[in-house]
Formats: sequence, structure tokens, C-alpha cells
Amino acid sequence: MKAWQASLLTLYPEMFPGFLANAVTGRGLRAGIWSYNTLNIRDFAKDKHRSVDSSPAGGGPGMVMKPEVVDAALKVAVKNDQPLIYLSPHGRIFDQALAIELANGPGVTMLCGRFEGVDQRVIDKWHPIEVSLGDFVLSGGEPAALVMLDSIIRLLPGVLGDQNSLDQESFVDGLLEYPHYTRPAKWDNRAVPEILLSGHHGKIAAWRKAQSESRTRNSRPDLWTDYMVKNKKNSA
Repeated sequence: MKAWQASLLTLYPEMFPGFLANAVTGRGLRAGIWSYNTLNIRDFAKDKHRSVDSSPAGGGPGMVMKPEVVDAALKVAVKNDQPLIYLSPHGRIFDQALAIELANGPGVTMLCGRFEGVDQRVIDKWHPIEVSLGDFVLSGGEPAALVMLDSIIRLLPGVLGDQNSLDQESFVDGLLEYPHYTRPAKWDNRAVPEILLSGHHGKIAAWRKAQSESRTRNSRPDLWTDYMVKNKKNSA
């Protein structure tokens, strides 16, 4: 079986695989479930200084990644069977649905921007999927790429020890996950809810569903609204 592959275009290839070399993602890497390769965008610069950026047209602060350099790197990196993602604050918010979609494919190519970003003409030519982690700014696309990859790779068959645990995580059915408890049954004058010690699987499942709904309604009203709309459509 062919490994799921991440191709990463970056000015800092040494940032990969980073923390992905540890824990479950690291075991998956060593087991050949997924693989990665990096292309240093600077290697495609043609001048003697290996320049990858220039001042913005029209003036202003910062620098912009040069179109001819990024374009040359993309021509080498992009594969027809892999989606191209550009990590950008202008993109759609990354979520579990996109993680699942990408995990079900052969892999992904990620363009990690720096400075003020990539010349817009490259975006217009290549039409990448622009993706953001949220409404905040990072120093570059690499940290976002690592977080996205962690979310995707853990979904690949064989990466997690118990694949069934994926079915009960937050966002799988549009709800936040229910609270968890373990031994001892009483700690610091706080007890594990009696229903969880009852051995009655049906009642435990109902309790967990109610907890998920309550937690979502109180903590993430935006998710709760979407959940209610979806369930209304399904019951119609």
C-alpha cells in the first residue's frame, strides 16, 4: 500500500517533520503509513544572492515572495493527484471535515509562505486551496502546515492504536466531545459520575450524548446552531 505523502514547499525545510516525528504520528512515519518530502524554495532562485523576496509594488512595509521563484518550485512539486494548499490568512478555516477529506486522498502539497505572502499572480495561476488555521497571524506557513498534518495523519488507518476512538471525538458528528474520567473513582472530594460506573452501556451512551450537546450549546453556540440545522434537515 502506497504511503500517504506530504510535499512541502518552504524556505525552512529543517522545520519538518518537527513534532510529527514523535508519538503516534512518528510511529506512523516509521511504519511507512505516511511520508514527506521538502523542497527548499530558495533553491529555485536564479541570482547569486538566491533572493526569494522583493519589496511590494506600490510601496509599504515588508517583503513579498517573488513569483518566478515560487512558480519554479511549484512546477517541480505539484502532482496531479494531490491537492495544492497555500497556508494563508485569507483562506477557509481548517476544520475536521477538511482533515477527513485530505486523509482520504493520496496526500497533499503545501506551499508555506513567508514575509507578506506570495505574489498574487502565483495564486491566480495555480489556484491553490487557501487554508487558514484561524483569525490570527503566524510568522510563516510552516507552523500551520505542521498542525494541519498532525490533524490529518492521525486519521490514517493504522496510525492510532484504537481506530474506533476516532468515532467519538469532537466535531465528528458536529458536537464537542463529552467529558472524560478515569481511576480513582473519587479524587480531591470529586467523584466520577455514578452513571459511568453503572456498567449500563445504553445509559452511559445517552449520558455522553447529553453531555456533548450541553457542552456544545454552552461553549460553541456556532457549532450548536449548525448541528441543529443539520439535524432538522435530516429529520425532515
